[in-house]
Amino acid sequence: MKLNHEFITREIDDQQIMISASGKFSGLVRSNKTAAFIVDCLAGDTTEEEIVQKMLAKYDAPEEIIREDVKKILDTLRRIGALEE
Repeated sequence: MKLNHEFITREIDDQQIMISASGKFSGLVRSNKTAAFIVDCLAGDTTEEEIVQKMLAKYDAPEEIIREDVKKILDTLRRIGALEE
């Protein structure tokens, strides 16, 4: 899976913002640091497990919490059409 090429991300004032260039999703997504890290992982083709492993290497948090966070964010991205799978 990877980020749909119709979604554009930008860093503005130390915050990641994502919009759809296609107009299929009319809204703005503001990401906290965790979500921004996951979105950045989606720049290239990856799997949910690869994202979890990268998060475990970067953050000092329980694996269960990281897995829940990754799943929640990926589910949100799926719902708005931001993932290519």
